[in-house]
Amino acid sequence: MGNTRPLPQPYTASAGRPRSGSTSRARRYLKRAAITLAVILLMCVVAGAGLWIATPSASQATALVEAQAAQHGIAYPGPPVPANFTRPLVATEDHRFYSEPGVDILAVGRVVWAKLSGGTDQGGATLEQQLAKLLYTPGAAGAKVELEQVALALKLNAAYSKSQILAMYAEVAYYGHGFYGLEQASCGYFGHPAADLTVAQGAMLAGVVNAPSVDDPINDPNNAHARLEHVFARMVAVGYLTQAQAARALSAGLGLDPGGPASC
Repeated sequence: MGNTRPLPQPYTASAGRPRSGSTSRARRYLKRAAITLAVILLMCVVAGAGLWIATPSASQATALVEAQAAQHGIAYPGPPVPANFTRPLVATEDHRFYSEPGVDILAVGRVVWAKLSGGTDQGGATLEQQLAKLLYTPGAAGAKVELEQVALALKLNAAYSKSQILAMYAEVAYYGHGFYGLEQASCGYFGHPAADLTVAQGAMLAGVVNAPSVDDPINDPNNAHARLEHVFARMVAVGYLTQAQAARALSAGLGLDPGGPASC
């Protein structure tokens, strides 16, 4: 009698299945999450549409460039922008420039994550966003202004070709030492037109626009050289130059001519 084993329980269809209450709760959570996500997306769409309507038209860009050019004594439109300037500019400032719609989603994601996590903001402004800042919101700052620049960047990208955007950017950018516009900067620093820029000279001008007062090659040659090294490293990274070509260009020197004419 003491060794009598309990009889096995008969198998039922419900054995091993999750409880109906747990399933219901999971479905409610998923439904709430889906509704929340849909509401967030709808709010983003509405906010984006409102921002698109509230920001100026991209058709004003050429008039704004012309006004700034006249203010700084620059001819507009300027001469064609040489590859020895555009390549280092794109490599350093916006290496996905030719494939993005005016806004770099990956870079924006990094910036948002940095703000949320308290990390370092590595920057994410495309050339279109920088052009929007130069033309429409010069000197302004803040989250609202940055959102406006995003909307304007999308508009600029939709209204103009990439070459037109580069030409407008080159025309209104400040290159330090009192030089505005690529042609004036090339003449002022090197004594010759932008069409004659060497690889190193174009890389220097593309690098100096990020911080003109800091990387001025005449007043701050050490900073300028460090910045030039960074630009060449970026050109190698994106495939515009080999390591050997970058080393040769860097060792060739800049050929600065500080007494060069502001207009040549």
